[in-house]
Amino acid sequence: MRLVKNLPIFALLALAMLVSQAATAGSVTGKIVFEGSVPNLKPVAMNADPACAAKHDTAVYPDMLVLGEGNAMANIFVQITGVPNGGHTPPTEPVIIDQNGCMYHPHVAGVMVGQPLQFHNSDGILHNVHGLPKVNREFNIGMPPSLTEKETTFSKPEAVFPVKCDVHPWMQAFVAVMDHPWFDVTGADGTFSIGDVPAGTYEVVAWHERLGTQKASVTVGDGAATADFTFKVPGK
Repeated sequence: MRLVKNLPIFALLALAMLVSQAATAGSVTGKIVFEGSVPNLKPVAMNADPACAAKHDTAVYPDMLVLGEGNAMANIFVQITGVPNGGHTPPTEPVIIDQNGCMYHPHVAGVMVGQPLQFHNSDGILHNVHGLPKVNREFNIGMPPSLTEKETTFSKPEAVFPVKCDVHPWMQAFVAVMDHPWFDVTGADGTFSIGDVPAGTYEVVAWHERLGTQKASVTVGDGAATADFTFKVPGK
């Protein structure tokens, strides 16, 4: 590293540390799969609201267990713990949860403290968004057909909490509020990828709404660390 003239020694040391950390930042990737007999979930009963039922030509199943090829699991919230928190500038781009087909899309989302969370109403019918956090303030947003977008933010980090629609009781989503950027949600292929992780040894925590959490230790260096998880229904 080339030294800058007249720069105080403590500033040079801090700069050297930053350069070193940037050089050794890596990523954590993995895949999450379901093992065992797949539960036979019942279709969502939307007949209580004909406007919702009319939006679907085929049966709609709950999002709590969405499996892709090879029983890859979607909707798993994954975060890295033990990484220095605080001091992270939240993105200005909002995280969007859409009410479409009388379901929330996505079913699980993560947002940073101070980052906008937008709820959209693509259905053109009455919904409400009732968030049930315990650390942040509870919110209940009425969304008539004329209101297609509403935004909120959170001032404190919080573990995953539910969001529901009081008009349509089958509608449910989950939101986590983080004070760091090292988190992801698996898609239909069951994979997650968390980048720019400082070098060190950390814990990777994978959360599912019904099957609980799993943890794995990873050591991040200049490259990719891997943490794979397998979920299954607990035995009786």
